[in-house]
Amino acid sequence: MDLQTLTYLVVGSTFALYIGIAIWSRAGSTQEFYVAGGGIHPVANGMATAADWMSAASFISMAGLIAYMGYGGSVFLMGWTGGFVLLAMFLAPYLRKFGKFTVPEFIGERYYSRTARIVAVICLIVCSVTYVIGQMKGVGVAFSRFLEVDYDIGLYVGMGIVFIYAVLGGMKGITYTQIAQYCVLIFAFTIPAIFISLNLTGNPLPQLGLGSTLAGSDTYLLDKLDLILVDLGFAEYTTQERLSKLNMFAYTLSLMIGTAGLPHVIIRFFTVPKVSDARKSAGWALLFIAILYTTAPAVSGMARLNLIDTFAGKDGEGLVYDERPQWFKNWEKTGLLEFEDKNGDGRITHVADVDKNEMVTIDRDIIVLANPEIARLPNWVIALVAAGGLAAALSTAAGLLLAISSAISHDLLKGVFAPTITEKQELLASRIAMAVAIAFAGYLGLNPPDFAAGTVALAFGLAASSIFPALMLGIFSKRVNKEGAVAGMLAGLSVTLLYVFQHKGVMFIPGTEFLGAMPENWFLGIEPNAFGAVGAVVNFVVAFGVSRLTAPPPPEVRALVEHIRVPRGAVAPGNHG
Repeated sequence: MDLQTLTYLVVGSTFALYIGIAIWSRAGSTQEFYVAGGGIHPVANGMATAADWMSAASFISMAGLIAYMGYGGSVFLMGWTGGFVLLAMFLAPYLRKFGKFTVPEFIGERYYSRTARIVAVICLIVCSVTYVIGQMKGVGVAFSRFLEVDYDIGLYVGMGIVFIYAVLGGMKGITYTQIAQYCVLIFAFTIPAIFISLNLTGNPLPQLGLGSTLAGSDTYLLDKLDLILVDLGFAEYTTQERLSKLNMFAYTLSLMIGTAGLPHVIIRFFTVPKVSDARKSAGWALLFIAILYTTAPAVSGMARLNLIDTFAGKDGEGLVYDERPQWFKNWEKTGLLEFEDKNGDGRITHVADVDKNEMVTIDRDIIVLANPEIARLPNWVIALVAAGGLAAALSTAAGLLLAISSAISHDLLKGVFAPTITEKQELLASRIAMAVAIAFAGYLGLNPPDFAAGTVALAFGLAASSIFPALMLGIFSKRVNKEGAVAGMLAGLSVTLLYVFQHKGVMFIPGTEFLGAMPENWFLGIEPNAFGAVGAVVNFVVAFGVSRLTAPPPPEVRALVEHIRVPRGAVAPGNHG
């Protein structure tokens, strides 16, 4: 069977599975729509959380970034997985015990303020919308390459699939769909890695293969990669820092606390029956995530080695351009791979020197998707990778869209503007909000601002600098009051946005930068993508300072904080307040 037919068959089968699950698990109440009825098993919830978290950025982009950042790319591995440890230890159990549906609802009640709730909703929507754009764009890119349809058509199909299972099923449908999507994406990521590890090192475990010797030689894979890269003028793969150690620390911390503050991940822990199950869910999620995250460095290193070997050609003098493989031609059509014959010899010269390098465009996002083709793996593996990329993008998009719709319908409409509406009206409002959110995300996916990788960093930076400190202080400080929380969230949000926009342009529009992307203008050499950590420090300082200068929270709020922190008892979601 040819690759095109096989890809349609595999991807079509997974889509049919997602839609079937949505119809089977249709939500009939607000509790099912928001928290899947609160009865999801910790193992199932851990699997769904892993799929919710491992977006197109994790599946498609991360390995590509590590492949070209080397050791510096460890900020993504440590930051994103470390964030789950923070979430499991300091947030998930306490928020589950509080028993509310959403993060803004917790902030509104803990800080006894509608204003705090509204500010939290604004932070959540801005954070989630910036994140979801990347997912919708990933759907369009994957479709356009593997199904050979226009980008726009691919995006419309993706929007339709998400609409069916997210609007119909709510959290209940999304949870069971994400379990299926996790299975698809983890097989799609690990199977090619196993094949490639066997080919290069003879070791079937990619995690061990990365540290093994190359098949038939005494040379270690990483030593060979370092040697080749240095010969070509690049930095050593195993020692290459991301600008500086301070910048790497700030980047890791920003991603870590951003992970712990992402609303669409936190909301998953409201779906389990007990407080202890929330902690177990986080543990299971970390285990399921670790399968992909420990495989990613191997995929990165092996893909970089295979790519360099391809560009070098059979004789090592450079691949003859007219003899380039079919995968090369396919990716050239997308514009994500581009060759310019600068010396006119008809061969590819791939070196670090910009003036001599003829591979003028190698988009990092193609590394994982093209990896099976580069390694000449069977067609069914290539088709599986296409389905995995789409599963990763769709699973996270659904979780983000649910977080946006619940913030609008439950926190703004029910919680602030129309508290007397019935459950049926709220459920209808939730579905309408979800449909509008999908349409808006689709529009931005069709007409993306110049967001690129900066949007993901902004999403994490916003969560790190605004939501995470408010949650931590809400749980562990009885002294922080509503004035401090609101001032802290606004200060952290504003400082982060100002820093990112002044270096990358307002909404990333070229020409609107205040200072440009010049490193000499960076605060302590910290790049804009890593500034969420500094924004979080500002949030903490302002929240504490303002709280000390204003009246303490009322006794019932301090008692609420004490109740949340005592390790016994739990409230069913939505049953109090």
